[in-house]
Amino acid sequence: MTKAGTAPVAAGAMDVVDLGLRACAAFDRPDLAARLTEAKRRLADPVVHVVVAGEFKQGKSSLVNALVGAQVCPVDDDAATAVPTFVRHGEQPRAELWRGDNGTGGRREAIELADVRRHVVETQVGDGEPRVGGVEVRIPRALLATGLVLVDTPGIGGLGSAHAAASLAAISFADAVLFVTSAAQELTRSEMEFLRRARSMCPMVACVLTKTDFYPAWRRIRDLDAAHLAAEGDIPLLTVSSALRARAVRNSDAELNAESGFPDLITLVREQVGGSAEQRLATEAAAEVVALCDHLETSFTAERAALADPAAAQRVVDELTAVKSNVERLTTAAAKWSQTLSDGIGDLTSDIDFDLRTRIKEVTAEADQAIEADDPADTWAEFAPWLQARTAEELLSNYELLRERATELSEKVGDHFREATGAMLTRPTVHDPTSFAAAEVGEDLDLQKMRVVKQFGVVLKGLYSGAMMFTVVGGMVGVVLGPIVFGIGLVLGQRGLREEKKRQVQKRRAEAKNAVRRYCDKIIFVAGKDSRDTLRRVQRELRDHYTALAEELNRSNARALTAASEAAQRTKADREKRLKDVDAELARIAQLRQRAEAVAGS
Repeated sequence: MTKAGTAPVAAGAMDVVDLGLRACAAFDRPDLAARLTEAKRRLADPVVHVVVAGEFKQGKSSLVNALVGAQVCPVDDDAATAVPTFVRHGEQPRAELWRGDNGTGGRREAIELADVRRHVVETQVGDGEPRVGGVEVRIPRALLATGLVLVDTPGIGGLGSAHAAASLAAISFADAVLFVTSAAQELTRSEMEFLRRARSMCPMVACVLTKTDFYPAWRRIRDLDAAHLAAEGDIPLLTVSSALRARAVRNSDAELNAESGFPDLITLVREQVGGSAEQRLATEAAAEVVALCDHLETSFTAERAALADPAAAQRVVDELTAVKSNVERLTTAAAKWSQTLSDGIGDLTSDIDFDLRTRIKEVTAEADQAIEADDPADTWAEFAPWLQARTAEELLSNYELLRERATELSEKVGDHFREATGAMLTRPTVHDPTSFAAAEVGEDLDLQKMRVVKQFGVVLKGLYSGAMMFTVVGGMVGVVLGPIVFGIGLVLGQRGLREEKKRQVQKRRAEAKNAVRRYCDKIIFVAGKDSRDTLRRVQRELRDHYTALAEELNRSNARALTAASEAAQRTKADREKRLKDVDAELARIAQLRQRAEAVAGS
C-alpha cells in the first residue's frame, strides 16, 4: 500500500485505475470517472481495522504496545481498559479524545499523550463532560503506515456484559479480530461463545495466547486451546510474550524477539489481514474498471454493427431505442428495483421496531422479577449495571438483525436491477447502537432505607398509640391495666415497624420498576429512532447508487444510439475508415479489460 511503499497488488490496481481515468477523459465520460476516483482514493489511503478483544487482564493492551513497539495503551495492574483505543499511523505522535455516544461522532479534542491513561482506564472519575467514547493515538510506525488500525477494546466480562456487546459491535465493522487469552488457563465457555459469535460477524479471527513467559505450563494450555479451536474450524492460534518482545526491542535482540512469538503474529497481520484487505480493495477497483469497459464497449459495439452491415443499421437503432426506453424506466419510481427497495424498507422498519420492543419487553419482565426477589436498596448497585449490560446485549441482537436484513434487501434490490442492467450493488452501512444502553438507570431514584432514629420513632409511635388505646378501653370498662399496657404497646409498635418496613420495601420496588420502565422507554425511543434513521440512510444509499448506475447506462445507450444512427448515414469510404478506428478502440478497451480482470484474479 502506498504509504510505506506500494505493494504489488495495490500498485497494479492503481495503474489500471489510472488507465481507466485516462479512458474516461479520452472518451468524454466524466460521469464514469467519479467511482474510479473514489476507488483510487481507497487504494491510496486504505484503512484496515484489527480489533483486539478478550476478557479483562489477558494482556490486550500489552499486546498492542508490543506490536507497535511503543507504550501507547495504558497497562495497569489495578485498573482495566474502559474505552476503546484506536492506534493508527501519524507523522508525529499525537492523541485525540472522542466524547459523545459514538466514537465516530460527537466532539473531538486534542490531548497530551501522557493523559491517555487518565481517559482510558476504569479509574477515570466523571467530570460533568459527555462520556468518553474512545481515544485515538497516532504514532509513526512502519506496521501502521499501510493503513492498519489496531483497536484495543475493554475486557468483555462475559458474553452478556455491556463491554462484550460493544466489542461485538466493533467487530462487525472490523477486517480482522485478534482474540487474546492468557496462558493462565484454557479457553473458558464464555470465551468460546464470544469467539463463535465474533466469527459469525467477521471472517478473519485469530486467537493469541499471551503471557507465555509467566506460566511454565503454557504449552499444555496451548494444546488444550488448540483442541477447542479445532472443533470450531480453522482459527489460527499463536503464542506470544509481550514482556519478551519489549525486552527484545529495547536491546535489539533478534533471538529474543523470535522467542517472543511476535514475528509470526506480525506476519499474520501484514500478510493475511493486510493482504486480504489489499486484495479486496484491488478487486473492487478492478471491478469498477471492468464496468467502465462495459459502458465504453456498448457505444463502439453498436456503431461497429451499423458500420459493418448498413442493411442492419436500422435494426440496431431500433434495438437501442427499445433499450433506451427500458433504461429510462429504471430511474422512475415504477421500476421493480425501486418498488422492492421502498416496500422492503417499510417492512424492515416495522419488523426491526417490533423486534426491539419485544426484546426490551423481555428485559423489563426479567428486571421486574429481579426487583421482586430482593430489596432494591440492597441490590441496586449490582442491578443497574446488569440492566445496562442486558439491554446492550438485546440492542446488539436487534442491530445484527437489522444489519442482516438490510444486507439481504440490498442484495435483492441489486438482483432486480441486474436483471435489466448487469450492474453491481453496494453494501449498506449501519452503526453501533450499544452505546445507548449506557444511559443512567434511575438517576433520581431514592432507595434509602429507614435510619435507626426513624425506626425508633415508628416503634415509639406504635407503643404510644397502643398504650393509649388500651388505657382508654380499660378506663371505659373500669379495668386498670397498669404496666401491662406498655408491653402491649411495644408489641403493637414492633408490628407497626414491620408493616412500615414492608410498605417501604414495596414503595422502593415500585419506584425501581418505574425507573426501569423510564430507562427502557428511553432506550426504545432513542434506539428506535436510530434504527429508522439507519434504514432511511440505507434506502438513500441504495436509491442514489442505482439511480446513478441507471443514468450512466442511459448516457451510454444514448451515445450508442447516436453512433449507430450516424454510422447508417456514412458513405462506404467513410464507413471503412471509421470501422478501422472503431476496431482499434475496441482492441484498446479489450486490453484494459484484460488488465483489470488480471488484477481482480491475482
